[in-house]
Amino acid sequence: MKIVNVPVAYVPLVDAAPLILANEMGFADAEGIALDLVRAPSWSSVRDMLAFGRVDAAQLLSPVPVAMALGLGGVRQDISAVSVLSVNGNVIGVSRALEDRMRAQGYVFDFRDPSAAAEALAGAVDGKLVFGVPFPFSIHRSLLDYWIEATALAPIDYEVRTVPPPLMAQALADGDVDAFCVGEPWGSLAVEEGTGALLLPGSAIWAFAPEKVLAVRTDWAETEPHLLGRLMRAVWQAGRWLKDPEHRMSASEILSRPAYLDLPSELIDRALSGRLTISGHGEQREVPHFIEFHEGAATFPWRSQAKWIGRGLALRSGLDLATAAAASARVFRSDIYRAQLKDSGADLPGASEKLEGSIRHETAVAAQSGRLTLLPDAFFDGRIFDPLAE
Repeated sequence: MKIVNVPVAYVPLVDAAPLILANEMGFADAEGIALDLVRAPSWSSVRDMLAFGRVDAAQLLSPVPVAMALGLGGVRQDISAVSVLSVNGNVIGVSRALEDRMRAQGYVFDFRDPSAAAEALAGAVDGKLVFGVPFPFSIHRSLLDYWIEATALAPIDYEVRTVPPPLMAQALADGDVDAFCVGEPWGSLAVEEGTGALLLPGSAIWAFAPEKVLAVRTDWAETEPHLLGRLMRAVWQAGRWLKDPEHRMSASEILSRPAYLDLPSELIDRALSGRLTISGHGEQREVPHFIEFHEGAATFPWRSQAKWIGRGLALRSGLDLATAAAASARVFRSDIYRAQLKDSGADLPGASEKLEGSIRHETAVAAQSGRLTLLPDAFFDGRIFDPLAE
């Protein structure tokens, strides 16, 4: 089989692992492709490289293609999210000054109660609270908006600034931001450098948030369906490989290399294991399903997730909710996922939408080949999102 090069853009984060491991562990080679991985400094550069044809595929923040479909962000291109690369994997952190004030109030950083964390943070704020997020259209921003709106943080004066993930710890140290929501390992780097503490995992707000997607231009998907299938299968195989705890050490070492994240493997292992060091005091917290690449049909692009994302963007931007829901659903391509992975052994749910937030415990559901088990997807405030109500 002739090897075909596929240029793919990514940002150095733990959740780029399926793309990196697809190449490093031979899954791409088995499909007759080689991923030409292009490391990008920011999410705007990844978006633009994909939109303007510099690469054929990209690791993208899940809201980015939705925002593009809604006409937000100034770049117009029809992008398809053909699979989810990662679920969860974010952390919310605060500066040392805020940490000290919160501890002085008696707050214990338990890392699992968003309401209590919000109340303590609100009580520690002196003036405007500045959050850093990697991009305006990101699950980071969506989770922050949802959390703030539903807690004691709602009345406070706050601002959200864009900071590329590798620069987040430095922005905190320089006082450019007071707090952040960022993907690992960049939150752990802030702890390691003594500039901040971790307050919550993103999964404490939404237990099963689609963080990154494998995105392609829709016209490329239509003209290169066989090449797309080979790419999707290689990445899916890498995600399945990553779920094995015995592979974690190898994955951490590979991701730590200068060509990829260029950070100590121990920092990367924290995210892959879900055992995070949350402060300079050495406190550790264990977070089940901190990041998922495979379990619970993690890679399936649920159209209901896209609608939830689109609703939040529409509310923030003053767009019509019904129009946004329809446009958003077209971005997450469960149809392409089913067509390309039907013979791979992938879990294929019987439906393409679900009630987001309704699963409190591991739940067996109907699948195209028997049954599969979905992981909890609850929102912290108990709300349920019905995609058919939009």
